[in-house]
Amino acid sequence: MESIETDNRMSPAAGGGFFKDINVEFLIHELKDPISVIETAVRMLLEKPDKFGPLTDRQEKALNRALRNSKKARSLLADLLEVGRSDAGCFQTCLFNPASIVDEVLTEALEAFDANPWETVQAVGPGPDRDAVLGKLGVHLTCSDAVRGAQLCQDEAKFRQIVGNLIKNALQHRHRRLDIGIDVLEDRLVVEVADDGPGVEKENRELIFERYTRLKACALLSRTGHGLGLAGARILARHLGGDITVTSSRGTGAAFRLTLPLTLPEKS
Repeated sequence: MESIETDNRMSPAAGGGFFKDINVEFLIHELKDPISVIETAVRMLLEKPDKFGPLTDRQEKALNRALRNSKKARSLLADLLEVGRSDAGCFQTCLFNPASIVDEVLTEALEAFDANPWETVQAVGPGPDRDAVLGKLGVHLTCSDAVRGAQLCQDEAKFRQIVGNLIKNALQHRHRRLDIGIDVLEDRLVVEVADDGPGVEKENRELIFERYTRLKACALLSRTGHGLGLAGARILARHLGGDITVTSSRGTGAAFRLTLPLTLPEKS
C-alpha cells in the first residue's frame, strides 16, 4: 500500500527564525554564480583537450555526470526564481510558437537526463528522421495542425519551465515510453505528457503537487522527486491562467495535462 511521506525539514517550524529571515531570492542568486563557474570549468575540460590535456574514458564519463548534475542544480534555481517572480506578479509576455518551444525543451531535458540520447537526437535535423530517432528512444511527440501555426502571447520563460518539469518528471518515472501531445482547443493550448511508469493512486493525485511531499512505496514503484518540480509547475500554470491535472492509477503510468489560454489574462 502506498503511503505519504511529508518532509518537514524545510518547513518554517523546523527552520525557525533562521530560515524565516533569509532572503531566498538573494540566496538563489548567490548560488547561481558558483554553479555557473563549476559548469563552465567542466565544459572547458571536456571541450578543450588541446588546452587542458586528453581525458581517459572514465574521466570523461565522470565529468559528463558532473556537468549533467550542475545543469540540474542550475535548472532548479531558475525554477525557484520564476515561481518567486510569478508570485510577485512579474510577467514578460511575447509571441512564440508552443510546438517549437516544446521541441527545444524536450531536447534540453534529454541532455540533462542522459547525454547519449541527446547526442543521438542532435545528430539529425527536424523531420521524419528525428521522429524516428526519438521513437527508438521511446519518445513520441505529436503536434496537431492547429498548433503548428499557433502563436501564444504568454510568458515564454515560465512556459518553458512548466513543460520542462512535466517532461523531466516523465523521463524520471517512465519504464520505456514517453508521449507528448500538443493541440489547440478553442482558445486554449493543451499539452499532454504521459509516461508508462508506476502511476499514482487516485487518493494521492493531488498530493504530488504539494511541496516537499513524496509518495513512498516499494523502491521500484515509488514516484519520487525533490518535491518542488510539479508543485512549481502547477503554481506557474495557474498564474498564467491555466492549470495542470493528472490522470493515473497504480501500475498504468501517469498523464499530465497542461491547459493555458493563448493570451495571458490581464491581472487585476
